Amino acid sequence: MTPVPPPAEDPFSQQVRRSLHALPDVPPALQRAAIGLWPAAGRAHPAAALARAVLVRISALLSFDSWAAAAGAPSVRSLRSATRHLLFAAQGRDIDLRIAPTPAAPSNIAFCLTGQVLGPDETGAVLLTRIDPPGAAPRHAVLDGLGEFRIDAVPAGAYRLTLHLGPDAIDLPVLQVGEPTDDAP
Repeated sequence: MTPVPPPAEDPFSQQVRRSLHALPDVPPALQRAAIGLWPAAGRAHPAAALARAVLVRISALLSFDSWAAAAGAPSVRSLRSATRHLLFAAQGRDIDLRIAPTPAAPSNIAFCLTGQVLGPDETGAVLLTRIDPPGAAPRHAVLDGLGEFRIDAVPAGAYRLTLHLGPDAIDLPVLQVGEPTDDAP
């Protein structure tokens, strides 16, 4: 068997090969400078990191409270339910919140907060901080795939609920969990 000779190069390929051998290597300092012109994957530009670090605080507005005094004559629908339903609006989002007594708790002294964020957010976290009486550690919850959250065994009192959704922190007005007292905010 006779070996097959390599294919003949065209004149352009021959010229490129000769030029590559004749050119000197690029100095290492210029190589580093050229590579530094493009950010590496995973390395953020300082301005982009600062933009992500900026947190926008948004105050939610109460648009519905099932315990608010009903207008008109008293009727069956005007009776107060044990479960309180609140609806808030904030920057293109609706926050549906329910405060219900825990059935197993004696004398309804513990409550369950359930809620759902309706809007463009798919992920986030919830922080519940007790403000009256103070001293309890903050409670945390994470939004599930439907934007829902749940916090169990919440004692009666006044609370601040903050939702952390992307670069936004949404503060709800002070929540009264349980029956309001005369001096409650």
